[in-house]
Amino acid sequence: MFHSPGAIAIQLGPLSFRWYGILMASAMGLGLWLAYREAGRRGLDPDNMLKASELGLLGGLVGARLYYVAFNLDYYLRAPGKIFAVWEGGLAIHGGVLGGLLVGGGYALWRGLPAVTYLDIAAPSLALGQAIGRWGNFFNEEAFGTPTSLPWRLFISPPHRPIQFAQDEYFHPTFLYESIWDFIVFLLLLLAFRKRFERAPGALFLTYLGLYSVGRFMTEALRTDALMLGPIRVAQLASVVGVALALIGVPMLLRRTRAAA
Repeated sequence: MFHSPGAIAIQLGPLSFRWYGILMASAMGLGLWLAYREAGRRGLDPDNMLKASELGLLGGLVGARLYYVAFNLDYYLRAPGKIFAVWEGGLAIHGGVLGGLLVGGGYALWRGLPAVTYLDIAAPSLALGQAIGRWGNFFNEEAFGTPTSLPWRLFISPPHRPIQFAQDEYFHPTFLYESIWDFIVFLLLLLAFRKRFERAPGALFLTYLGLYSVGRFMTEALRTDALMLGPIRVAQLASVVGVALALIGVPMLLRRTRAAA
């Protein structure tokens, strides 16, 4: 059993430094560093890669927030000022991927840069960044699962409990499940697939998308705060699409590469 020590890491007078922001900044910094090194290893200009990645991160943050707001529109229409309170949480990874693709990928295409290869370079960084960023949910006491009595149960304080589980104290730490899975995906991409798929641009990114989606589909089934589209959990629907794209796209790209060899 464990519980969050609180959302604020450092308090300096009126200034609050939250764990969520610290972890997000750390994840982005480490991800950019890894991508920069990988671009150099592949013989590409790392500065061009870094510029596209920075724009992709900016687009990803905006996309992640807009996606989350769109599926909680009733709440944010009543409290529009909260739309910008990203330090309180509320970033949806699927919206982040879409926003990053549109902005970072769009920039790379506009400059005539190898956008698809850039996606492959970014894939391990995305998985590692998600593994780190999920811990922000722990400190904010959000993105947890249904009640449980398992030894690794997570204590949630009364103000953060869903109304239907107000009398329950311990919940599945789904943030932890996903963080562990994302780190496994990072290792698989880096150690098992990176060099194997290097001659098939796009295959590594699709592998990331498929592997991440498998884990997200399972953890989403436990979540108490899932974004919904009628009776459907939006993240599970997006995960099915992600797995399908990987199952179709990766073999196709590998066959094309073998045929051209």
